[in-house]
Amino acid sequence: MADTAAGPVDLVVLGGGSGGYAAALRAAELGLRVVLIEKDKLGGTCLHRGCIPTKALLHAAEVVDTVAASETFGIRATLDGIDMAGVGAYRDSVVDGLYKGLSGLVRARGIEVVTGTGRLVSPTAVAVGDRVVEARHVLVATGSAARTLPGLDLDHRTVIDSGDALALEHVPGSVVVLGGGAIGCEFASVWRSFGAEVTIVEALGHLVPAEDEASSKLLERAFRARGIALRLGVPLAGAKTTDQGVTVVLEDGSTVDAELLLVAVGRGPVSAGIGLDEVGVATERGHVLVDRYLRTNIPTVSALGDVRPGPQLAHVAFAEGILAAELLAGLDPVPVDYDNVPRVTYSHPEVASVGLTVAAARERHGEINTATYHLAGNGKARILRSAGAVTVVSAADGPVVGVHMVGDRVGELIAEAQLITNWEAYPADVAQLLHPHPTLSEALGEAHLALAGKPLHVHS
Repeated sequence: MADTAAGPVDLVVLGGGSGGYAAALRAAELGLRVVLIEKDKLGGTCLHRGCIPTKALLHAAEVVDTVAASETFGIRATLDGIDMAGVGAYRDSVVDGLYKGLSGLVRARGIEVVTGTGRLVSPTAVAVGDRVVEARHVLVATGSAARTLPGLDLDHRTVIDSGDALALEHVPGSVVVLGGGAIGCEFASVWRSFGAEVTIVEALGHLVPAEDEASSKLLERAFRARGIALRLGVPLAGAKTTDQGVTVVLEDGSTVDAELLLVAVGRGPVSAGIGLDEVGVATERGHVLVDRYLRTNIPTVSALGDVRPGPQLAHVAFAEGILAAELLAGLDPVPVDYDNVPRVTYSHPEVASVGLTVAAARERHGEINTATYHLAGNGKARILRSAGAVTVVSAADGPVVGVHMVGDRVGELIAEAQLITNWEAYPADVAQLLHPHPTLSEALGEAHLALAGKPLHVHS
């Protein structure tokens, strides 16, 4: 049955994750009639099975590390153990609170939420069960799902994905993490803090391979110091389950035995079976192809978030949702600058960056300047017992084009770094700004002082 009584709505959003609900909220704020279709819960993967619950686990792991190192700070504390039921309750309380808040916000904006699996039946209509919602515009925001490798089957007991890892009710004795990107490093960090023996297998030569090589090396050094074993530059040949767990076979002939194998080799778009082919929306390897304004080849259909090619990050999807809604409302929004999207891996230590790596900056700008400030000279980092560094990259006699940081809590500094790169600030512009003392933010200021030719707490 089609919705015809009140005519078509302005926007139907297919998917209620970060990008989908952001678009719905902004569109409703601009006075548009919006229907949001979601097969599970508002908030999608990020809120329920990704960003938020994993960061709650990482904070619990930080508490474990703090207790374990308490004598360093003159405090005598003992760790009795990890209560995974209690950790799970804490994690779920965070998620549930945010979910209730989001649901209330959507209701308050007058957005109709339809529960079910939506499918495009025309360029301006989406079917959900027996209902067909007609709209002036359709926004595809169906997100992504965990991938695996050809020939490597997930049994969700011994060979698991990130969703299974979040649902574990015990601390595994040993784990092989397949994939050294952000997801793999974060779970490896949590499990090591909880006491598991962890081995990361990464086919490429470094952890977090999308980051600047110096940042990768600092993270690798920190992980090895924590007792996390690294097998870098060695692809997987296969895996077989055993009575004790799983045996992972690498292409160099070596094997690693563990209780669990976490497959963290990335995420693929959820685009099959939603009617894209039937209405003629162009795709490539499952990704919906879009222009810089998120428009597909069909004028009434747009797409955003993990379903389109590009960075799979919740904050990117938020920005894209706002962009799509404002464009539909007749405004003149600025497209997302994907070159200057901040990135954070929330392991211990964290890795945060924005802009170009040193290698990419050389390729684009030719001559460049760099400055590195080590956290050993930062008062707050010494208080926290955090090691790492901040590296700033600029074009020769030009603006800052990249900022790369490794250390505890550096993810909280990346917003300022994004302002620097996005506003094309010169090192001297930032060097004159004041950073409160003692804070980790001083490290960013010190690196810019050094790059401007007037280092303070660094050797010339």
